[in-house]
Amino acid sequence: MKRRLLWKLSAVIVAGTVLLFWLIHILVSQTEQHMSFIDKQHQQTLLDYADKAERLYFSEDQQALSDWLQEIQQKEQTWVAVVQSDIQPQAGSTLSSQFTERFRLGRNVEWKIHLYFKANPIMDMPFADGRTHFLITLPQRMRPGAYWLETNLLLQLALPMILMAIISVVIYRHVMSPLRQLERATHQFSEGQFDVRLKNSLGKRNDEITALAEKFDAMAERIGRLIQNQRHLTSDLSHELRTPLTRIELALSWAEQNTPDSEPLRRIREECQQMRDMVEDTLSLAWLENEQPELQSDELDLTDLIDSIVEDARFEFPEHQIELNLPEFAPLTESSDRALGHAIENIIRNALSHTAKGGRVAVSLLAQHDHYVVHIDDQGPGVASKYLEDIFKPFFRLGRASRHKYHGFGVGLSLAKRQIEAVGGELQATNIDNKGLRMTITLPKGVVSG
Repeated sequence: MKRRLLWKLSAVIVAGTVLLFWLIHILVSQTEQHMSFIDKQHQQTLLDYADKAERLYFSEDQQALSDWLQEIQQKEQTWVAVVQSDIQPQAGSTLSSQFTERFRLGRNVEWKIHLYFKANPIMDMPFADGRTHFLITLPQRMRPGAYWLETNLLLQLALPMILMAIISVVIYRHVMSPLRQLERATHQFSEGQFDVRLKNSLGKRNDEITALAEKFDAMAERIGRLIQNQRHLTSDLSHELRTPLTRIELALSWAEQNTPDSEPLRRIREECQQMRDMVEDTLSLAWLENEQPELQSDELDLTDLIDSIVEDARFEFPEHQIELNLPEFAPLTESSDRALGHAIENIIRNALSHTAKGGRVAVSLLAQHDHYVVHIDDQGPGVASKYLEDIFKPFFRLGRASRHKYHGFGVGLSLAKRQIEAVGGELQATNIDNKGLRMTITLPKGVVSG
């Protein structure tokens, strides 16, 4: 059956609505019936009034009876009387015993009182002779249904709200329970548990959500297999690329011993080193992207780390100027000395590589409330604003028509950005008035602030 979930929800809503109206009708009727009778205590009070009036009447003490009736009227703020009924049949008709026994001038105290009538009824308590009656307009304090309006509103409003809330909870649980399982499975999958599956956890359920679970399981199986294959490929690629590079470097070392001043051999050595660096960076980037690690286990001094990186850079780029503006101390916790150092080194090398000889690269470190900001400014041609995010993509290249001279970025910046993110930081690129490029690193100080 198609759209099983639709039919289930429709059945629950229809059944719940019918149940709602049925319950309201039953409860309102039963409550109205229960509240339409005079309270037993008040019934007994009325009977006591009538009993005393009857005793006074048969004692023929009219004054005492009159005083008693006046006392009741004042006490209850109502009308009271003792009357006689003398029914005479006409035209030869007779009164049946049934009529005589049931005849009343008012209502019996045990009868139902209509809650919707505004006027209070007259209550009739006959004396022993059957012809004399004690009549009293029901006192307001004895009228049943004093809270009928509030009770009716409660039944008409609160009860539907409660029942609809129950129906809503049933529907919500029926729909959200598997969705929460899907959410947990998705989270587990994103955390690297590629064997997580959803369909079996739904039991015998068979509806649109089950179909979604089947699609998720198929997707998870396929993506998990692709990721595992990619990991194996990365591992195999690491071995396959490093092995020939090592052989080339060994052969190159033998050639350099025989021809130590050969310019072609020197150029080959540089290209081999660049290729090895690129292989290592590519493999490191692949590991970071696949494993999504959080490298936040080291404590270090950011000033010392940058200072040591700059010292190495000055040795490697003697024809460039590197200006430093660092505080004396910059303690950093919950970070990674290796990952952060490699990232900053990559960024500084990139800045020096794109700055002309004799140019200046400025490195500054600012300590703010709960984080550090590192600026690395070069004097290169800059990058068009629309490419400032793209330069962090692996092997991104600018078009040849671009007026800027940055043509290729390899994986250095991509790896640096991912390493900085792994320690909880951010990396952004901005132009400096079209006179260079600024790399901004923002790093949280961690638990201990400097």
